[in-house]
Amino acid sequence: MLSKSYWFPSLREPVSYKIVMLGLDGGGKTAILYKMKYKRNVQTIPTIGFNIETITPVEGINFTVWDISFQEKMIPLWVHYFTNTEGIIYVVDSNDGERLNEAREILHRILNFEILKEVPLVVVANKQDLPNAICPSEIANVLNLHEVRDRRWFINGASAPTGNGLNDSMIAMVEAIRK
Repeated sequence: MLSKSYWFPSLREPVSYKIVMLGLDGGGKTAILYKMKYKRNVQTIPTIGFNIETITPVEGINFTVWDISFQEKMIPLWVHYFTNTEGIIYVVDSNDGERLNEAREILHRILNFEILKEVPLVVVANKQDLPNAICPSEIANVLNLHEVRDRRWFINGASAPTGNGLNDSMIAMVEAIRK
């Protein structure tokens, strides 16, 4: 016999995934999280520790997003946040070319955590609305994303204040997780 959720898909429980959102300080992680959560701009302050919010990128899918602050001395402790992670969102400040090499180094340290092996990665090239923003393809080159072979990855330009590109980034994460 077919269940009610087969005939009435909206009656199904949403599927939930744990996502970690990482990146250098000032990249816009928290601004992105709250833009996705509340669909408006929220004044943020630098994160100390982490923020946890549930967002619904598409109907029937919930992401429990762990927005983890960047502090160099805390990186070894990040492993404690990574248990049961099903997706990584890595936020890069597209307007800060001087820190892209540092962003690459940190990204590859994250990807080397054994607990995150094969976990899909979406890089959000944030602040694309600014005049000196570096395009996502150039950021992909600097981050050496084409060398990442142990997981599905996607890069997308976005802007937290305007919201442009955020939904596409979240949909890319849904697709990467579900493959």
